[in-house]
Amino acid sequence: MDQEVLPTLLPSKVTEVEGCIRMYEEVHRLKGKEWLRQRQEQQEQMVRAVYDLASEQLKRFDELKELKRHQEFQDLQEVMEKSLKETQGQQEKLKEEHRHRAKVLNLKLREAQQQRQRQEELERLRKEEGQERLRRLYSIQEEVLQLNQQIDPNYRHKDLPKIDLSAYSSRGNQICGLVSGLIRTASERGFPTQVDVANIERALQEMRGLISSMQQEIAAAVEEKKRRDEESRKQQELQKKSQMKAQNGAPAQLPGGKQTKEGHQVKTDKSIMRWYQELQDAANRCAASFSAISNCKDSEVKKTKMDLQKAATIPVSQISSIAGSQLREIFDRINNLLSGKSVRSGGQNVSVTQHPQGLDFVYYKLAEKFVSQGEEEVASHREAAFPIAAVASGIWEIHPQFGDLFLAHLHKKCPYSVPFYPAFKEGTSMEEYKRMLGYQVKDSKIEEQDHFLKRMSGMIRLYAAIIQFRWPYGNRQGTHPHGLSYGWRWLAHMLNMEPLADVTATLLFDFLEVCGNALMKQYQVQFWKMILLIREDYFPRIEAITSSGQMGSLIRFKQFLEECLQKKEIPLPKGFLQSSFWRS
Repeated sequence: MDQEVLPTLLPSKVTEVEGCIRMYEEVHRLKGKEWLRQRQEQQEQMVRAVYDLASEQLKRFDELKELKRHQEFQDLQEVMEKSLKETQGQQEKLKEEHRHRAKVLNLKLREAQQQRQRQEELERLRKEEGQERLRRLYSIQEEVLQLNQQIDPNYRHKDLPKIDLSAYSSRGNQICGLVSGLIRTASERGFPTQVDVANIERALQEMRGLISSMQQEIAAAVEEKKRRDEESRKQQELQKKSQMKAQNGAPAQLPGGKQTKEGHQVKTDKSIMRWYQELQDAANRCAASFSAISNCKDSEVKKTKMDLQKAATIPVSQISSIAGSQLREIFDRINNLLSGKSVRSGGQNVSVTQHPQGLDFVYYKLAEKFVSQGEEEVASHREAAFPIAAVASGIWEIHPQFGDLFLAHLHKKCPYSVPFYPAFKEGTSMEEYKRMLGYQVKDSKIEEQDHFLKRMSGMIRLYAAIIQFRWPYGNRQGTHPHGLSYGWRWLAHMLNMEPLADVTATLLFDFLEVCGNALMKQYQVQFWKMILLIREDYFPRIEAITSSGQMGSLIRFKQFLEECLQKKEIPLPKGFLQSSFWRS
């Protein structure tokens, strides 16, 4: 309809319409432009919104990524910490296992060391036992040979028919050969066994039985002769006794019924008894002076007492004739202890200064131990007398109190070393009297005579060794603290005493065998006069009181006297320490 109207319009109208159209177009263009602008703004807003959203999402993504990284780091850290803890735990476990293994290894090492020490100790004990058995074998062999010497196939007794001892001599020689063979076999094999000792002891018993049978046969022959002559002698003895009573008066009685003869004493000389009593009083005072340490119940004091006693007695037990250097070491330990110095004993230092009464206690126990060594060690091994005497003499020279206590202990255990024969008093039990005589009495049982004589012999031998021996490293300018003059005095007083059966012959033989050589060199002619006096006057007195069962010691003593007088020499005793010993 507009197109139909246009042709009819006027040019001015056309121009106005064109103007309107252009204006409409302009308006429409402007609207379109506005719309485009708005659309563009919307697009820009949308882009910005998308950008912002994308930025936000990217931030969230970054934050999430950062969070995840932190979580992963934290997890890694936790894993590392856990791993570290596990590693540390494993290290601690390994350390603990290492400590445990080290402890086990130390225990095993200690056990191995202890085992080795035990084996060494067992080996040492085995060697000591072997040496002890070997010494025992040699001692038995010596005794067997001495016993065999008592068998004289050419034995003759005055006024007796011929007694044939050839069978005894033959068997005795066989036993000696058997003993020598056993000892040789044992020595080649190493150290002897207990079986070897038992076999040789059986041989010794057989030899003793052989000697006893021989003595019984001789005694039986003597008794037979006595019975045949009894009637003819009886009247003569009665006449002789009557004459003696008329000249000298009734003889005194010895304990046990033996009579004294002219010139011999029943009791010990008064000066000797005063000396004996002074020594006993000194020993009693010494014992009383350390009563506090002896009777104290305090554990610490008891320990001190035991330590001191061990420090004093153990070195004495270790004395032997192995080497002079060993004796000097033992002497130095004892001397240092008595001098107040600290000595090593039982793995610790010990000194008499640990207790006010320590010195007196050590003096007493040391003297007691030396006497016990004579009673036990020397009694079993005679050659042991000299190394023990050497140390005792050296200690005595420096510490006189030790010497007095040694004599007191010796006199108490062996009254014959005074010499002193305790008298039997009324009201004294037989057990107590036997104790006074030196016997050991346990549970009212008195020790056998052989064991008693063996102990007395050991102590007399030690005493005889001490009086002639001087410590080689001592003061040579001074005199021996208890030298040969005391031995001469002892011998003189013994010969002035009435003899005791079995005891006197045994102790005189032991004393002269050990000390005779030294007395011979010292007193020369006077000594040989005394030996002649013993054989001609004193020996018959011993023989008169000796029964047939006690002939062994008497025969041995007689053979010793006759051999010495025949050779005009008393040999050095076995075990004497020569000068070369002190260089070992």
